[in-house]
Amino acid sequence: MSRGEHQRPSRSFRIAHLMGREVTPLHADCVASLDPTAPSDYRELAALLASDWRERRPAHVGLGGGQGAGKSTLARLIESACSFLGTRVCVLGLDDFYLPLSERRRLAAEVHPLLETRGPPGTHDIEACREAMESLHHDVETRLPIFDKGLDDRSGFRRVRGPFDLVLLEGWCVGARPAREDRLVEPINALERDRDPDGVWRRYVNGQLAGSYARVWERLDWLAFLRVPDLAAIRRWRFQQEAARPVANRLSPEDVESFVAFFERISLDMLGPLPPRADLEIDLAADHSIAALRVPKESPPVDRGQTRE
Repeated sequence: MSRGEHQRPSRSFRIAHLMGREVTPLHADCVASLDPTAPSDYRELAALLASDWRERRPAHVGLGGGQGAGKSTLARLIESACSFLGTRVCVLGLDDFYLPLSERRRLAAEVHPLLETRGPPGTHDIEACREAMESLHHDVETRLPIFDKGLDDRSGFRRVRGPFDLVLLEGWCVGARPAREDRLVEPINALERDRDPDGVWRRYVNGQLAGSYARVWERLDWLAFLRVPDLAAIRRWRFQQEAARPVANRLSPEDVESFVAFFERISLDMLGPLPPRADLEIDLAADHSIAALRVPKESPPVDRGQTRE
């Protein structure tokens, strides 16, 4: 029996209707081929994006959004959907490019103590990420780092062979833009007030976002942004992520609150005054389902690192 001839499951294809897309037999088959335990909204969206990109043929795609938004799940589904449609994809997790603990401790000693904590711009080997994005399109072997969050350190490398048709970069701050200097003056939480009273750390992070990170974002041909409902959802979903980790490696609720504070300023900017210049905005509901999909009309397709008023 050929692809498209077997009976398809009866379903509403809600996401296709939200995007104003026709449900083709190939789309239905692609959705049916994906992990049935994954959220149905994400499976359908992955199939739609894979189909679009097969036609548009972008080289680099970005997927940004707050912690716990489901970026890794969606990226994995997109990889599978693209494979079903004949597109070879390599997914890069920005988290895997965190600097080793020894390097972050060096930054903590030389620049600011808060840089020992992984997460914000300035704590990744962003140049290695940029180089990997380019290398993966060639017929060469590329060495990619693996970061173990339980150890809070790099644990090794994996090797993959190109060429890939598409490289997908997913990460919490992918597409984020730097703030104006005057917006950095006042602390926004206890972490900034008590541990960065002079603003050295937040200016360093903002400078990294304006420089080396912006140059990586500029390489993206297409960007999707998973918009979480609010910061409370980020905290709640981060708690859920911790519950799935081995008990010995879990953060306590208090530790999660403290950890999320490192991400708060940029996360709020991405939800408010400094949203990414995304090609697709995906609004998430409190239950993690997709509430709305938007294609911003005012945003130019490039210059994603530009500061916005």
